[in-house]
Amino acid sequence: MFPEYRDLITRLKGHDAHFTRLFDKHNSLDQLIKNKEAGIEPGTPTEIEQLKKEKLSLKDELYVLLKRASVT
Repeated sequence: MFPEYRDLITRLKGHDAHFTRLFDKHNSLDQLIKNKEAGIEPGTPTEIEQLKKEKLSLKDELYVLLKRASVT
């Protein structure tokens, strides 16, 4: 996710608890979605769609934080 911000992500994960929490939640949702789609964990298509929307919302929020941090 966001390879162009790899160094900034590393820096923010070490210094910004809010960013780290969002980043970790995004990664957890990504894994949960993969598990549900693979049948490792139960999940309805509706539930998976909702999780994907939540993950996308987190990604959008992370992008805003990265853009803001890259300017300062």
